[in-house]
Amino acid sequence: MLKLIIVSPEKILYQGDIQKVKVPGTLGEFEILENHAPIISSLDAGKVVYVTGKGETHACDIVGGFVEVQKNVVSLCVEV
Repeated sequence: MLKLIIVSPEKILYQGDIQKVKVPGTLGEFEILENHAPIISSLDAGKVVYVTGKGETHACDIVGGFVEVQKNVVSLCVEV
């Protein structure tokens, strides 16, 4: 299980357990699963799609931002 936090300059958009998340990287879309290698990447405009621990799929449109993955914690700082 992964922990995900999505923050924008205005507020926390999501915080909780997830199974996976797909993000629009500047070099292309990529998916983050449990035990992903540590990474920091910039994000382009697009959709962030994540599946919660309960199996529910959610999406949010972003204008850009960055993602950091470390020790099964995914942090997204985005503009919506």
